[in-house]
Amino acid sequence: MQLLDLKNNGIDIQEEIPLSRYTFTKTGGRAEYLAFPKNVDELKQLVKVAKANNMPLTVIGNASNLIIRDGGISGLVIITTEMNKIEISGTEVTAAAGAKIVDTAFAAANQSLTGMEFAAGIPGSIGGAVFMNAGAYGGETQDVIEKATVLTPEGELKDYSNEELQFSYRHSLIQTNDDIVVSATFKLKKGNKLEILDEMHYLNALRRYKQPLEYPSCGSVFKRPAGHFVGPMIIKAGLQGTQIGGAQNSTKHAGFIVNRGNATATDYIELIHLIQKRIKEVYDIDLKTEVRIIGNR
Repeated sequence: MQLLDLKNNGIDIQEEIPLSRYTFTKTGGRAEYLAFPKNVDELKQLVKVAKANNMPLTVIGNASNLIIRDGGISGLVIITTEMNKIEISGTEVTAAAGAKIVDTAFAAANQSLTGMEFAAGIPGSIGGAVFMNAGAYGGETQDVIEKATVLTPEGELKDYSNEELQFSYRHSLIQTNDDIVVSATFKLKKGNKLEILDEMHYLNALRRYKQPLEYPSCGSVFKRPAGHFVGPMIIKAGLQGTQIGGAQNSTKHAGFIVNRGNATATDYIELIHLIQKRIKEVYDIDLKTEVRIIGNR
């Protein structure tokens, strides 16, 4: 079976689609093939056919902390955002990989469940949150996740416990294997609904105040080095506001790079490299990217 034959099964598959339509930076080249599975069965079919045809396979979620190079991505790109079901049973919340973590957090809050307040302003998907142990304002995915269900390269569903996911700062086991996150279950606690929502609204207001949400961006670009904060380092190195093409180190929050208009992924990547080079010169620190950079050069 060829990939496009799956269209007859009702799976949304498109050809030569600009991925800039889906990334938060509004940059990125074309996907050779792009698919939006609606459920696990469709995801399985796509993976099976891609592997049978030796087709490169890339899976992404909400593309909020992602840079896709201008050369695009060969083979099949799967975007999981149509797999977005959220279910709540008692104090457990199970969300499909494509559900937004912020939507999951608010769904929990509306059922008086506390623990996910930190995620109130995180725009990524559940799959992405598991993949990179997403966090903010003192909380991380590892603090509340009970298990993740994945699709293995062999096409089998498998559960990983919190401990088995090997979480660390912006890292999980999923980054080191070819498993695809299908869903995650979070173990929360009963709380006061109004207090939970107040905390989430406060964190969102703080985010709007501190972060350059008025421009497209890929969120926090760099991982925090031990004992340092990235933004102040960039400011002291004289780089805040530096611009290459349409990509600018934000004048509002130096830990962000924003698209001031018509930026390319190459602009972003060149600015990242410039910042890394300068920080190495000034502080002798190797800045590592939090943002994931993928695609053809």
